[in-house]
Amino acid sequence: MNKDQEIYPVIVFEGNDWEASMVKSLLENAEIEVFVKDGRMGVLAPWNIAPGGAGAIKIIVSNVDYEKAKEVIDEYRTAEGISGEEE
Repeated sequence: MNKDQEIYPVIVFEGNDWEASMVKSLLENAEIEVFVKDGRMGVLAPWNIAPGGAGAIKIIVSNVDYEKAKEVIDEYRTAEGISGEEE
């Protein structure tokens, strides 16, 4: 497998439990396979979760799906009026 064909995980979103759940759902609806990292922290210690910061819940996709995932997330941010990126 050459470098162009390598598949690796990419963090596409970081946020609190509610936002991460919404983004995960949107990505899955777009037929993008999603992995959630640190999701239990959002349940066990939600006061420790800082969107885009320490303890944030991370949404991870394959590098193959990165561009499509970013489009879905950008549409979500536009619809919600969220400015900037939290990565």
